[in-house]
Amino acid sequence: MDFELANALGRAVELKDMSTAAHTWRVTMYAQALGEACGFSTDRLLTFMQGAVLHDIGKLDIPPEILTKPDKLTSDEYEIIKTHTTLGYERMIKMGETNPIILNIVRSHHERLDGSGYPDQLTGDDIPLEARQFGIIDSFDAMTSIRPYRSDVGKEAAERAISEIRGQSGDSYDPESVELFAQLYEDGHLNSIMNHLNDPSSLANLSAPSDPEILALAQQAIERSNPSPDA
Repeated sequence: MDFELANALGRAVELKDMSTAAHTWRVTMYAQALGEACGFSTDRLLTFMQGAVLHDIGKLDIPPEILTKPDKLTSDEYEIIKTHTTLGYERMIKMGETNPIILNIVRSHHERLDGSGYPDQLTGDDIPLEARQFGIIDSFDAMTSIRPYRSDVGKEAAERAISEIRGQSGDSYDPESVELFAQLYEDGHLNSIMNHLNDPSSLANLSAPSDPEILALAQQAIERSNPSPDA
């Protein structure tokens, strides 16, 4: 998948849930930082970043009243939210995506080393490396960004997030990747990313994408990958 289409689909997710719109772009920048620290080749780095852009594509199929609910989800609602991993994976397959890095990130970024994650309860090295790496990024941003249910951001939130992720190193998160990401944070390389559209005034002024060509490109891809009426 080329970056133009990936970007268009990322913007389609923004339209569905503006409250987490900036999340996509922050995790993509975190992915670039971590990939560069890992010494990825240019092709692998760009693909890793594409996976970051597309990781929540399955949220297009989650009911908006659940996706943007400001209160704690019920257990049934949480089970529905969890399906965004498999729904996104199925969409990618229908769109003709074959790159395993992108597919693994979309499907497996919520897996945890001890098998407590989802959707497949994979353990250890059975979780693809790129999904293990991106899972740290996704968790860190979730713990340090403004959401409908939380406004705790800034240095203290980041310190707690790094501490929590380190505390789960080896149980939930890949130890080597945890230390690489934590070192990036401690060296100050993530500061500008953390602040990107991560304050109330910026979010209040954040507007949905309006470029008709971008929206048309996304809409065409989404329509082609919709379940058939007979499914």
